[in-house]
Amino acid sequence: MSINASEKPLSKVFTSDYRFAIPSFQRSYSWHPEQMRQLINDVIDACAVQDSSYFLGSLILVRDEHGIHQVIDGQQRLVSLSILFSVLLALEDDSQLAHSLEGLLVESGDKLRGIETEPRLRLREQDEEFFREYVQQGDLEALFDLRENDIQTQAQRNIRDNAQCAYDILASMKVEERRVFASYLVNNVFFVIVTTGDISGAYRIFDVMNMRGMPLTPSDVFKAKVVSGISPAARDAYARYWDDIMEPMGDDNARIEAFFADLDLIYTKTPLCESLIADFTDHVLDKYIRKDKGIDFIDDVLRPYAICADIIDRPGESLLPDDIADLLIGLNDYPSTDWKPVAMWILTHSLNGLDDPDTVVTRTQLNNGGDASRAVRLHDASRLREVLQALDRVTGIDCLNGKSMLERRTRAATIIRDLSKNMPLQRIAGFHVDGDEQRLAMLHLRGELSIDDNMKRLLLIRANEQLAGGRITRPRSLRAVPLIPEHVPADSEFASWPAGQCDYWAERIGNFVLTQATKKSVDEFSGFNERRARILRSSSSRQFPLTRTLGDLERLTPQFLQLRQNQIVELIAQSWHISYDDVMIDSVAPEEAERQAREAEHRSRRTSKRVGIGQVVRAGLLNVGDVFVWNRPRKHEVLKVTVTENGLRGEDGTEYATPTAAARGVGGVSSASLNVWKRESDGRALSDIWKTYRVSM
Repeated sequence: MSINASEKPLSKVFTSDYRFAIPSFQRSYSWHPEQMRQLINDVIDACAVQDSSYFLGSLILVRDEHGIHQVIDGQQRLVSLSILFSVLLALEDDSQLAHSLEGLLVESGDKLRGIETEPRLRLREQDEEFFREYVQQGDLEALFDLRENDIQTQAQRNIRDNAQCAYDILASMKVEERRVFASYLVNNVFFVIVTTGDISGAYRIFDVMNMRGMPLTPSDVFKAKVVSGISPAARDAYARYWDDIMEPMGDDNARIEAFFADLDLIYTKTPLCESLIADFTDHVLDKYIRKDKGIDFIDDVLRPYAICADIIDRPGESLLPDDIADLLIGLNDYPSTDWKPVAMWILTHSLNGLDDPDTVVTRTQLNNGGDASRAVRLHDASRLREVLQALDRVTGIDCLNGKSMLERRTRAATIIRDLSKNMPLQRIAGFHVDGDEQRLAMLHLRGELSIDDNMKRLLLIRANEQLAGGRITRPRSLRAVPLIPEHVPADSEFASWPAGQCDYWAERIGNFVLTQATKKSVDEFSGFNERRARILRSSSSRQFPLTRTLGDLERLTPQFLQLRQNQIVELIAQSWHISYDDVMIDSVAPEEAERQAREAEHRSRRTSKRVGIGQVVRAGLLNVGDVFVWNRPRKHEVLKVTVTENGLRGEDGTEYATPTAAARGVGGVSSASLNVWKRESDGRALSDIWKTYRVSM
């Protein structure tokens, strides 16, 4: 395998000498704004040193038989640099400099010589069109107009976020500073390019890179190992299929590691693995790879368990019966996640059709036209329900008793071992809680709770739902706050309590209440009536009966707290079947405001913040009643929308908040942007008007 290496500036990298493509086995684009910000700041710092250059590392490429350079190492930097070029282009008003920046993104075509225009870099199939439309074609206004539900993958979200980050930084620079930055970036930033012509060695290089400590996720490494053993005809398809399966986890490395660690526990029945990549490969993957059964691993293991992991993380979105979804929602209340392997195992063995790509598993899939007859079905709902109920009980008691992660995962491994033998629940040792464990749990509940706020929140949720007789919808923010202020002033009603009473109740569960109010906002008040009013202000807080009853209280006393404590402890004991007989925005300083004002005099205020139609109307760049048209000659139709005070109205009267939403709603397509809309009166594109507004911000 011959290898060539050379050092080249970016001006020689983003040329027709290289046609970059991201192989299907590669991970998705995963840089976040912190990495983009670091890259920009590093180049700014290097640029300040006269006659300096900046080394950006190596690109490892495999040149295939079509002259395409497959990127083995360097995707994150190439994509991020392309985003930088696109942002610099959007901010540049010098036509010659703009033309040079365009050339770094796209190879200009030549009709006379039959050369088509093509991008310098092609991403994986899932993100290629998105990247080309918004970044390489310079449609940043449309990119900034996208909302969360317009974005299909985590890589696309990262592209959007990093473009906004780069725009905000570069737009704040003076024009000349930005042009010096651009010149330095293109001419003084270098790659060492390592090229080989042996595409069959790409997977080996990929694996070696990881052994050198490259920041790859376990999913990237396992995918490379599995896919490399699949026949060439199916390799690309299954590499994309792997990415589709793992997409709900995004690029959250901790979540991905936890998923494969849980999968290792399920298959080995051992609680912990010392080295995830080595152990999972030895314990699970090798038996599939050695027998050339990589496809079986993806179909029979990865897809079913990944789907169940996603159901566990988003049970309200699943098509499971409400009572089972409620049990999973309750399990997600726990601060620990060592119950997940058991939940994954029982879900995988309770649902039909998980290995079928056409199976519909979420409400969103069903609402988006999924075949209801293909909806996932339970074949043993009663056993699933019993296992989840038993799992909730032992998880709660273990968390309350402060069991270690090793102890909790050992219990999970024991439960899975017995479940796989189809043992009845009564004989599964992992679900057994002996008398000593129950007595210890009651001692913790009745005493001072040396637990974090999340566990206090969970205990109160369990008590409230036990009292209500069913699950209570959780508001987004829900906290456990104390009824007694942490610091009791001398003039407070609590100061008249018997000596030591406030300290006695400070960390007992009877002193805490569920509310949407923040602890800080409640602590602004030292009197009970004021604290109660703040706690009860949200209607969502009043959904919880133990919170709601405070409204009927004349005054708070130690005797009431004791009654409340006894009630909460009894409710939790009932929920977990424990034998309880035995047992503000800070203001800116004046000097800082003055400094910011001085800086604002010579810095642009342009940011990547989404532009609203109402803002542009108020700026005088649009008028209410302006008509915009979308000419679609292939469909022989012209679509129209009319500007309102805060949106766009379609011809059928439907109101749209953003131009992108209007394009998709009126046009009935999944991908459309600001560029399609032209003002009827002068033919000006909406994206141009948006750019003009952003410049004037």
